[in-house]
Amino acid sequence: MANNNPKDINYIIGQRIYDFRKKRGFSQEELSIECEVNKNYISDLERGTRNPTIKILAKICLGLNISLEKLFEGIDTNSLDL
Repeated sequence: MANNNPKDINYIIGQRIYDFRKKRGFSQEELSIECEVNKNYISDLERGTRNPTIKILAKICLGLNISLEKLFEGIDTNSLDL
């Protein structure tokens, strides 16, 4: 089941991964190969149903050619449901 809560950090990160992936022109499978993460895991992340480790996020950022800072840029922790 997808997490559609726009104040949930997993949802926000998932949407950002999706947006950066689309900008790079990657399919989920291409990104999974690029960053050595299972395609189903990428799908789950983008839907906000996974709670990724920082190591996984770093691998995805490498695959997307962005920094961790860029992935988290503009996220206001004060407005999140934590």
